[in-house]
Amino acid sequence: MDIIIQSLGFKAGESIERFIAEKLKTVKSDKIVRANVTLFKGADPDPENNFCEIRLEIPGNDLFVKKHSTYFETSVSECVDVLKQQVNKNKEKHVHNLQADAVKIQDALIESDVDDGDIELEDVVK
Repeated sequence: MDIIIQSLGFKAGESIERFIAEKLKTVKSDKIVRANVTLFKGADPDPENNFCEIRLEIPGNDLFVKKHSTYFETSVSECVDVLKQQVNKNKEKHVHNLQADAVKIQDALIESDVDDGDIELEDVVK
């Protein structure tokens, strides 16, 4: 997975970049193409305005999270936690869809056994 880190309005240190890379490696998915991380400070001088945005590029719809807190490390950790949940939800959805297709195929095969007619797999998938 490629990791692109942008810091807007300041220069991010090597320690924060290593921290982000370590955290993102905990997100387990072989479908992730790239992670775009953007760090920036909010408009107000409020100390809780350190924002982190992470966009995971995966086939289909990308996953996106934006969090803010006092420290960038906390924002990054919160974003990664939410992304883990989204990735797991996406995996479950994909597995459910595959199982639904298998059920349709099995039902059609059972029907064809009862009817003694030939059914093509292409007809079932359509």
